[in-house]
Amino acid sequence: MQRAGKFFIIGMAAVVLTSGTLLTLSRRQPAGSARPAAAVPLVAPPTTTRLALTDAPTITVYKTPTCGCCTNWVHHLQNHGFQVETHDLANLDPIKRKHGISRTLESCHTAEVDGYIVEGHVPADLIERMLTERPQIAGLAVPGMPMGSPGMEGPYRERYDVLAFDRDGKTEIYDRR
Repeated sequence: MQRAGKFFIIGMAAVVLTSGTLLTLSRRQPAGSARPAAAVPLVAPPTTTRLALTDAPTITVYKTPTCGCCTNWVHHLQNHGFQVETHDLANLDPIKRKHGISRTLESCHTAEVDGYIVEGHVPADLIERMLTERPQIAGLAVPGMPMGSPGMEGPYRERYDVLAFDRDGKTEIYDRR
């Protein structure tokens, strides 16, 4: 991939970023071709508050070595610009107790990022929001493993709450998905 300003050449296609909301895709023509390239406008995905790769703090994730959904969640974070350091452990209970994660908040992995705790399948955009707003909380949690949450994609989607929790164990709804 070559990069020149906001023009990217990927394989045999060129992608042009214009005004942050429209992508134009055109096929590159072989050398000597007289036909002009056809431009096809594509609607860009909704804008999120994705962190620039250089600005994103490292998220340290503690998970078990065989959990596929944890690995999928790590990929979700990386796709949103986070640097991720993983630690595979046979028993996560000591990490959860150290950070005050109650049994009612537990999920399959625990993470630390910039002084906050993230328990379970919390969407990356909400982690970004927390890091931007800097609320006076210990962290965010998605208890259990709700189908359709990041890392738990599947044939259906459950509604779930993302909870903010403090050091005393009090919780409140931070967002609903």
